[in-house]
Amino acid sequence: MTDYAGRLRLGVNIDHVATVRNARGGAYPDPVRAARVAEEAGADGITAHLREDRRHITDSDIDRLVEALNVPLNFEMAATDEMQAIALRHKPHAVCIVPERREERTTEGGLEVARDENRLAHFIAPLREAGCRVSIFIAADRAQIDAAHRIGAQVIELHTGAYCDLHAEGKVDERDAECARLAEMATYGHSLGLEVHAGHGLTYDTVAPVAAFPEVMELNIGHFLIGEAIFRGLQPAIAEMRRLMDAARA
Repeated sequence: MTDYAGRLRLGVNIDHVATVRNARGGAYPDPVRAARVAEEAGADGITAHLREDRRHITDSDIDRLVEALNVPLNFEMAATDEMQAIALRHKPHAVCIVPERREERTTEGGLEVARDENRLAHFIAPLREAGCRVSIFIAADRAQIDAAHRIGAQVIELHTGAYCDLHAEGKVDERDAECARLAEMATYGHSLGLEVHAGHGLTYDTVAPVAAFPEVMELNIGHFLIGEAIFRGLQPAIAEMRRLMDAARA
């Protein structure tokens, strides 16, 4: 595998290729094919979220991704016994623990770690012992970062959804304040020895400020790239995101 040290990594989430496939049933478009295209376009990893209701990615998709990928798989999952068993069977490079509610369209916020420390600490311990790199998807909040550190997570992924929503709504002052909070919490997480990632809702218009945070090692981006692929193709869409990330980091 590639040596990723010193490079801002791009993880491409291919969930919504499966969403389009599942709208009609059948096998097309294939998220595993999308993952291979993403690799060729410069993705450093592939993210897939196996939800409890299997609304997009399915168990067979995970099976095939594990076999097909040449870059790391980031397996997003809720903190349930079922998902833990699946992760322990496959032992992906990374698991990212996310909140999940059936009625939500997409992940609406970060995991509430501070109020569930004991259970989450016991939940992630077998995953770490199996060699998976454990990430916790959280809001840019000091209490949640402290809790993620205490339970033994190696990585935090900061939820950038609020920042992106404020940008889309034209609330410039609030957007800039949220961006500053993300920067501050990235620095704080890094100071605790956590590897810092970020993601959710990032677009060409919002990625640069987050990519410029020196403590952030990886961005995970999905829905926007799959949507943009309709207009320019998946490989060019990812290549443009890669270019913007690199320019911001430089």
